Amino acid sequence: MSSTRIIRVNELLKREIAADIHRLFSNTDFDTGAVTVTRVETAPNLRDAAVYVSIFGHEEDRAGMIRFLNGHRKEIQHRMSRHVIIKYTPRLHFKLDASLEDGDRVLGILSELDIPEEPEKDNSHFEGFDDA
Repeated sequence: MSSTRIIRVNELLKREIAADIHRLFSNTDFDTGAVTVTRVETAPNLRDAAVYVSIFGHEEDRAGMIRFLNGHRKEIQHRMSRHVIIKYTPRLHFKLDASLEDGDRVLGILSELDIPEEPEKDNSHFEGFDDA
């Protein structure tokens, strides 16, 4: 399968899985608002797909939320297969993606650093030009 096609399949699965999680579990105790599907990596043979999710908050129960999603993966796969028509419906494997948290932590550290701002550059040599 070409790399551009697998990228398109991954993006399609990502959107559909995110929508299906919300549709299936929004009326349950599972906090669907805290779950973001960040990326999907489908095997070249389309038999398996790793679904990376970020979970906002719930620091103490993230592993339990991943177990919940993996426990209900057949429901999610079934619903997804009705909307996404591909040769094989991949087996979904949910995994925690901490990259968003890592990025937030780095941004927090950077904001705490005392970095002096650069003075504005003198643009007087551009006299006669309007900023229009």
